[in-house]
Amino acid sequence: MTFSLGDTLPDLTLSDAAGTPTRLAATNGRKRVIYFYPKDDTPGCTREGQDFTRLHAEFAAADTDVIGISKDSAASHQRFAEKYGFTFTLLADPDQQACRAFDVIHEKVNYGRKYLGVVRSTFLFDAHGVLQREWRGVKVAGHAEAVLEAACAL
Repeated sequence: MTFSLGDTLPDLTLSDAAGTPTRLAATNGRKRVIYFYPKDDTPGCTREGQDFTRLHAEFAAADTDVIGISKDSAASHQRFAEKYGFTFTLLADPDQQACRAFDVIHEKVNYGRKYLGVVRSTFLFDAHGVLQREWRGVKVAGHAEAVLEAACAL
């Protein structure tokens, strides 16, 4: 499935770091940033989480919730979030249902080895759950700020 501007949030339920089921489509009248990252506790993913945490108050003021998703387990997310003091929700997608719905699993190459992995991507939904912006193949530096700017403009 390919996600396009104007599409609505898929009605998927994933577990948060505490193991509590969370519906992606339940926006509660707030904008929602959904960002996909490759792996807990790796340098780029840690930096990205720290950037979203640093901007937490600004996202909250813009009525925007931030949710990070990776293939890691809920237990891994809990350790990761506690270690770095993340202020947003991390959702576990070990079956890759959300990763497939958002089309973020692609072939990657690392030291000549090909494998399927998560391509760092971010999606911004309005308060009605409609996709307004997407970023694929994200570079971490300055990304959280760009997403915040887009959220404030909605």
